[in-house]
Amino acid sequence: MSELWTYRADVYDVNKSLDIAGYHVEATDGKIGSVDEATYDVGESYIVVDTGPWIFGKKVLLPASTVTRIDPQERKIYVARTKDEIKHAPEFDEATFKEPTYRDTVGEYYGRFPFGAGPGGTY
Repeated sequence: MSELWTYRADVYDVNKSLDIAGYHVEATDGKIGSVDEATYDVGESYIVVDTGPWIFGKKVLLPASTVTRIDPQERKIYVARTKDEIKHAPEFDEATFKEPTYRDTVGEYYGRFPFGAGPGGTY
């Protein structure tokens, strides 16, 4: 399941430095918030998204594989999940989100959805 926690090769080059904190996050059906934190460790990468008022100020954890495109000029990242899928993800827990048990729960949730592209087959 480590592929779930790894950025796709066509999205992020692990040999280049890119800090996406603060980037706006777009689901397949609209904006969901901004990146609060991101990691780039192979097999353990994720983004933490601050949803702001959209889900009452909650944060969500998204595995790196959900990222389909990073646009440094627009400071946006695109994820292959709908707002509804993200809204119903396991609740973010500030105290345990880096623990394997919590990541397994999140991985099981996102692992149910097909990997791949957003609308139109590209991103």
